[in-house]
Amino acid sequence: LPERERAELKRRKLLTEVTLKSYWIRKGSAFSTAVARPETELTPEMIATYVPLPPPQTPQEPWYNFSSLGLPPACGHLHPLLKVRSELRQIFLEMG
Repeated sequence: LPERERAELKRRKLLTEVTLKSYWIRKGSAFSTAVARPETELTPEMIATYVPLPPPQTPQEPWYNFSSLGLPPACGHLHPLLKVRSELRQIFLEMG
């Protein structure tokens, strides 16, 4: 459509423009139908004789980082009575 007619139809809300996107998906060089399971067997000897190693070069090679910190718990809160008790304690501490 010419620009003038398109603008007129848009103004009258008789035309809406829609953008369509399409993607082509192809198999890459690392494509595989087999699911690789990482080694998850951890023994006490492995923990006792831990020596930090660089990350593995291949995904099949196991790697454990024992020096990293864990994730903090995402849930939990103080009980309401504990909150009141800590507030009262703080008030008495301020009073001496």
